[in-house]
Amino acid sequence: MRSLLLRADHLLRGHDAVVVTLTPTRLRHLLALMIAFGGIYGMVMGSFAGIWGDRSLQLLFSAVKVPLLLMATFLLSLPSFFVLNTVLGLRSDFAVVLRALVAAQAGLTIVLSSFAPFTILWYVSATDYDNAVLFNAVMFGAASLAGQWMLRRLYAPLIAANPRHARLLWTWILIYAFVGIQMGWILRPFVGNPAIHPEFFRAEMWGNAYEVVGKKIVKAISH
Repeated sequence: MRSLLLRADHLLRGHDAVVVTLTPTRLRHLLALMIAFGGIYGMVMGSFAGIWGDRSLQLLFSAVKVPLLLMATFLLSLPSFFVLNTVLGLRSDFAVVLRALVAAQAGLTIVLSSFAPFTILWYVSATDYDNAVLFNAVMFGAASLAGQWMLRRLYAPLIAANPRHARLLWTWILIYAFVGIQMGWILRPFVGNPAIHPEFFRAEMWGNAYEVVGKKIVKAISH
């Protein structure tokens, strides 16, 4: 555990050698960070309806699904981004780009887990399920912003060498956000609904995430 925390600290401070080279060992370390810290936030996220009895299943499901969400979003976003880098003549830089993306993804997960105390406080202060879902969406959004800030830091040498990387950086952010919102909808539930028995997937797992999120925002504002 101490070794994992040290790696997390080095990554957040920008001391990790992954920005120079991504060996199989360092890749495993970054994956371990994503699984461990994503699992921590997932357990907290799934505790809205309680932690005892059958509700403990939701903690387990969410602990698995948060790292799954982040890694699946990353992997689904990567092919199109690789093609765009190739089309813009930046394919020779993609090894450096990939190192930056993986490191930023791990950093995002660490930041997300640091928001777990805020989520616990929200849960003990409110009882509305829809607002709990919206609050967690805000936490994911804030962690994503922190991850993109880290990514900008890692991208700085690339942008200095070729300004086209700046445009591609924003393209990655848009692709990742678009895929992430829809993946979150497919993999739901993450927050334990008190009215529903814990389940890994909802029966109606497919659909338009953007329509549903918009309705929840309108409902929260109207209240």
